[in-house]
Amino acid sequence: MEAPEPSNSRKYGVPFYAAAWVPSISLKSEKESPESEIDRDQSGDGDGDVSADDKTFPSHPTTAVNYYVAAAGGGGEGRSGISNALILAHFDFESRSLSDQPVAKYGTGSDLPYRMAAHPAGDGIICSFPKSCSLFKLDIKKDDGDQKLGLKLSQKVLSQLEDVGLQLALKFNNEGSLLATGGEDGNLRVFKWPSLDIILNEPNAHSTVKDLDFSPDGKYLVSLGGPCRVWDVTSSTVVTALPKGNDEVFVSCRFSLANNGNMVLYTATVTGKGGAIVTWDATTWRRVASKLITRDNITAFNVSANGKLLACGTTQGDVLIINSTSMRVQKIVKKAHLGFVTAMSFFHDSRALVSASMDSSVRVTVIEEEQKNGMNLWVIIFILLIAVAAYLIKNGKFDKFELPTFSSG
Repeated sequence: MEAPEPSNSRKYGVPFYAAAWVPSISLKSEKESPESEIDRDQSGDGDGDVSADDKTFPSHPTTAVNYYVAAAGGGGEGRSGISNALILAHFDFESRSLSDQPVAKYGTGSDLPYRMAAHPAGDGIICSFPKSCSLFKLDIKKDDGDQKLGLKLSQKVLSQLEDVGLQLALKFNNEGSLLATGGEDGNLRVFKWPSLDIILNEPNAHSTVKDLDFSPDGKYLVSLGGPCRVWDVTSSTVVTALPKGNDEVFVSCRFSLANNGNMVLYTATVTGKGGAIVTWDATTWRRVASKLITRDNITAFNVSANGKLLACGTTQGDVLIINSTSMRVQKIVKKAHLGFVTAMSFFHDSRALVSASMDSSVRVTVIEEEQKNGMNLWVIIFILLIAVAAYLIKNGKFDKFELPTFSSG
């Protein structure tokens, strides 16, 4: 008999290529004015852009904060019968469960949404399609006084990203003021958001751009596609190219901050022995360390916002959470997915990880408790000493007990 699917993992009928957390949303269960709509594309006030400050969320006591993950994918333009879609699923942290069905689904016809980037301040979700990129908005609708979340195509046309071919990488900086895109044709672009004024355009950055990431301060951009290059965003120049080992293939790249506050760069790497993570000093751009993490190949990689955790997804569908200080695997979920992991993203406060797979599943792994589990070694030693002292007192031997002394010589 097949084991029941865990509540934190659901299949939504779409092979997924991309996944992300949507910024927290407050929904209310009572009548309220239309001015509180999250999306004002149809309000007639310009091109439909909605900044974080423009959104009015209700503050009534019945208002609840809701958490959603977005995922995108499908069967492509063939006649497989598998739809192409962008979906939203609700996640309840208290019960650690994903909604049985998507709370919202937007079908994209014959166009496959292959990559996505959720704006950090809630200004929509960008998806890349075979020829162009489109912006989708969260849409709050009312149903008998309750607010229901939906998805709709924004009226804002991303003119600079029309007819540019498939973009294999999309990334906002932490502030949401810059958007970087990397094309299947090797073209690297950086735009100001939301104006889409272009500030970097390098047609031959790579043969194909496979991954991108901004540094925490937004000064640097790392791009990967064969070689791994670091760019100065302001001057639009290459700062360095990271050298690979003989048997290494870079598959993903992420900036982060170490515990000492220094910036580091991680590259997930496929080697002859399996999947490894290489750490680089983001000042000297020298290789600091390399650690074999899994015997399987790494297919997805990400870093938590606080820099304490790394996550890897593998060809076998495993999800691994790694402590960035010790580089030891802190948690492993074997067969988290039946297919290889295609995407993963940490929640903004680093307490959970969403992962997606070609097997049509989305999974949320809560990791807050794992970080707190385990008693401090000194606490254990202290308890043992108390137990020993109690035993000696009980048996009248405490006056004969002497602590060992250590010679300084």
